[in-house]
Amino acid sequence: MALVVVFSTLSVTVDMHFCGTTLVDTALFKQADTCGMELAKVNTDNTADCKVSDKGCCSKKQFVVDGQQELKNNVDSLTFDQQVFLTAFAVTYLNRFVNLHDSVIPFQHYTSPLVVRDLQLLDEVFLI
Repeated sequence: MALVVVFSTLSVTVDMHFCGTTLVDTALFKQADTCGMELAKVNTDNTADCKVSDKGCCSKKQFVVDGQQELKNNVDSLTFDQQVFLTAFAVTYLNRFVNLHDSVIPFQHYTSPLVVRDLQLLDEVFLI
């Protein structure tokens, strides 16, 4: 259950830096390193005509997957049948372990008989 909570609240960011049409760097959870070119102008219209020597041919792309932000479940959102079930389950589960130490064992103070001979072997009675 803890893994479900961790993975449902995990946010992931993938940052990519392109120089022209070539992927230069990819980073997870941080910014990608640049190729050293200035990002004076981002040329998104003509990426096919972009050359590495041009100053505005670099671009960045970022993919963000946001996790769940609210984990609090209200009891008010449960239906009446669900509340009755949870209450009955909790009461029966907790009462299951009551008075286990008070149970009476009738043969607790008796010693076991000494086995002198194996009677099954003497009478040749075997369980199959």
